[in-house]
Amino acid sequence: METPKSSTCSSPIVKQPTLTPKAIIYQKYANKASYKIEEILGQSSQNGCPGLAVSQKGPSLFRCHLELPDFSIVSQPCKKKKEAEQLAALMALQKLGIDSLQSSLTEPDAAEELLSRLSFIFSSEFQSSLHPLSSHLKAVSYREGELSGSIPVSVLSACDAKLGNLCRSLDARIESNPFLSIPLILRAAVRLSELLVVSEEDLWIRRRNPYPSNAMPELANQQSDVTNGPLTEAVYIPFSLNKDVRTIGMNLSFKGYYLDVIAKELGVLNASKVLISRTIGKASSESRLYFSALETRNFNSKLELYNAEESDSDRSFNIYASYLLGQPVYGNAILASVAYTWRGAELFNEDVSLRSYFRMLVARMPDGLFKLSREALFVADLPRLFTTKTNWRGSLPRDLLCAFCRQHRLSEPVFNVVCNSDQDLPGPCKSLANEKSIMGFTSKPGGDVATFIPNQNEVQSFSCEIKVFSKNRNLILESSPVDNFMKQGDAVQNASLKVLSFLNLYFKQPCISLEELSLLGVKCNINCHSTCFLKEFSLCQVMHKVQQQSHLLRGHKLNLNHVNPYNGLISVENKQLSIQGTACGSLPSNGYLVSISYSVFLVSEGKKKQEILEKSDEFEFEIGSGAVISCIETAILQMTAGQSVCFYMGMPQSEVVLAASMNSEKVLSLLSSTPCCLEFSITLLRLTEPFEDRMEQALFSPPLSKQRVEFALQCIKEFSATSLIDFGCGSGSLLESLVDTPSSLENIVGIDISQKGLIRAAKVLNTKLEKLEAVMPRSMIKLAVLYEGSITAFDSRLSGYDIGTCLEVIEHMEEDQACLFGDIALGLFCPRVLVVSTPNYEYNVILQKSNLANQEEDPDDKEPLLCKFRNHDHKFEWTREQFNHWASGLALKYNYSVEFDGVGGIQGVEPGFASQIAVFKRNQQDPLRDSGLSAETENQYKTLWKWDASVS
Repeated sequence: METPKSSTCSSPIVKQPTLTPKAIIYQKYANKASYKIEEILGQSSQNGCPGLAVSQKGPSLFRCHLELPDFSIVSQPCKKKKEAEQLAALMALQKLGIDSLQSSLTEPDAAEELLSRLSFIFSSEFQSSLHPLSSHLKAVSYREGELSGSIPVSVLSACDAKLGNLCRSLDARIESNPFLSIPLILRAAVRLSELLVVSEEDLWIRRRNPYPSNAMPELANQQSDVTNGPLTEAVYIPFSLNKDVRTIGMNLSFKGYYLDVIAKELGVLNASKVLISRTIGKASSESRLYFSALETRNFNSKLELYNAEESDSDRSFNIYASYLLGQPVYGNAILASVAYTWRGAELFNEDVSLRSYFRMLVARMPDGLFKLSREALFVADLPRLFTTKTNWRGSLPRDLLCAFCRQHRLSEPVFNVVCNSDQDLPGPCKSLANEKSIMGFTSKPGGDVATFIPNQNEVQSFSCEIKVFSKNRNLILESSPVDNFMKQGDAVQNASLKVLSFLNLYFKQPCISLEELSLLGVKCNINCHSTCFLKEFSLCQVMHKVQQQSHLLRGHKLNLNHVNPYNGLISVENKQLSIQGTACGSLPSNGYLVSISYSVFLVSEGKKKQEILEKSDEFEFEIGSGAVISCIETAILQMTAGQSVCFYMGMPQSEVVLAASMNSEKVLSLLSSTPCCLEFSITLLRLTEPFEDRMEQALFSPPLSKQRVEFALQCIKEFSATSLIDFGCGSGSLLESLVDTPSSLENIVGIDISQKGLIRAAKVLNTKLEKLEAVMPRSMIKLAVLYEGSITAFDSRLSGYDIGTCLEVIEHMEEDQACLFGDIALGLFCPRVLVVSTPNYEYNVILQKSNLANQEEDPDDKEPLLCKFRNHDHKFEWTREQFNHWASGLALKYNYSVEFDGVGGIQGVEPGFASQIAVFKRNQQDPLRDSGLSAETENQYKTLWKWDASVS
């Protein structure tokens, strides 16, 4: 990561690929743009055979119907479908006045084009169009007094994209501050003195001579017939931190110009003194910020590295409006959704509530975008893992990253997908392909990726690099391609999630130093160009510091960016929950897809009052991916289908509460009158086992998991083992079976790195052991312990056990870590017997020919694969030869013998067992320890749960 020497942005300026018209439409409208292709059958062609009775079909042509929120476009016929789509998009951009190609105009040419555009806007011809500006010109003609016919210059710059593009050609700073275009438009209008009258002081322009008489009836006929009805709701955002954001009602009367109404609410003389921002919020939104032009800094302010001290000294700086817009705003502001649009001459208006305003604030956060996509502000969380597209719920990481960049006025991210060669692949992937070469790739902004694969019969592995640029083409950050994936789409989604996670960490603590930012980037494998990064997100720092001060003065205003939203929660992990309903069926564990219904209430002290904030009749998520807040997942891990639970949590930030509430006034009253907390009521509707488990159950009887447990029980019986360690015990399925089955075991131990899985195992084992003790006081099991820790670490307390098991665990580790486990297990733990099972990769071809495997396929996934791993979380899967090589080497190294067996198949019949098993047996009484391994004697594991029959 670079360390800047000055406050100026020094990152490289990189030229990005030119966006296609369709990509630009996607930036503006996202999924609101709908393309429909119509096939036009070709005319019959005689081809030199006049009089031929059989009609001949000519080549088909294609026409594209593009539906946008404001208007629709039909392209001319084209030979290819994609050409028709691009043509329709180009026609839409031309209608919008947006140049799809980078402007090659010289400065003098751009100045002349600006004059020409202004002349056309004030021509009679322009009035007959459905352009939003023509509706404004019609409306201002009905203003009374000396302002009749005068249009505010801010309207011209905000409503005509072509004017904006021309102004950007003259001054690149307009990209960061669009209001710098206003002086340019005024100076150009002065040059058109024969056509226009200009007030540079009052910021308006009007036509010098009235429109021809034949145009006036048209103006009268198209005058907007808006509203003598209800008031239009808007949000008033004061610059003073001592005043609350509030809603106001605006009367958009028939005879008035709506900007004059907004001007009055802002306390300025007329509409010419009102500045209009770009649109804010979702695609096709008409929501804009309106604020005073009397604050001259709104014209010349630019986005620099602001700090809280500067914002404190400048009392008119509006931090909330600035944060929402992404550029400095001074004075009071109004957020309203009122505009003339392409849809027609009538004035469009809709209410903007406090809820809408706070949801816009939440959408500025990386995790906020995901929460909003799931409509679950209190329950959902940005996942830590992207497992499979079929298990993901909500907006995909790539789409979230693109949306985040649009929210913060950044360029579309650039995704570079690399197809790796055999030499680049980690571990056993090298053995799964005979020969490979590094494949070429091309990348496009916005996530469109094309990858060249010359040999479709080769096994491919993909990684993805992402670059994020500012609007001025400065490189802000780039992620290094570290992980490899079998699917191109998985590489893109995982890389996007990594960048989002980094951004989310920063947004939670935006005031970190350059050194801390560097360390955070290194941790996430992201190269962050610190100065440019901090410049682009400097308003987040100001917001954070201002809200910290506000929190000290006024308790109910909490920090939007920094405070952990659930740092006040009652610890569910270490508390016995009151679960309602009869336990029936299995408990969920990592990889399960669970469906819940839930309600979240705002509850006052003493539970006297409550207000519903959020509810869902069916909410799905994958256990272990981090897709929900941790306390909910911990509770679900202790429940079976049909059970319910209710618990309480401390308050999150008030902005999130108001973003969720449908009744802002009631919630504000409740928050200001008494201490409150959140009540969660959750019912577990159903569980869906991981695909690997479902496939094993469907194709094997009994299921492979039970066959593996049965194999372990036979080994215990054969060797009369009295003590057992289960390495990677997970949720305790093997240990649970050991308790249920009489054996010689007296001491059982489970080790796992997942605390949540161990909590689930502890609950099950505790219940079973207590019942067993009640019916069999002299049960053989005397001691059961669960340890939290990595199986690649050694704890001397567990050395020399009779038997160790490691069933379907090592494939979830990186291959080098799996090899390290083998050394630690046989070289330091030294059990008499060690049983290790892992999937047989060669058997996958049989499993994946099944109907169940075909049902699990993503219908959008067209990538060629020879054979997939059984589970998305598997880092590798070994062939029989690879497994034999690993196990034989370990046995020889540590003086063990090894025998190979398996379950789910027939010995000697190709392709072997579905699960291959190695049974290591120590050759001598005293183990041969590896002196080269670190064998620290202190306790490496944390005791999470212990059951002792002698003290129970």
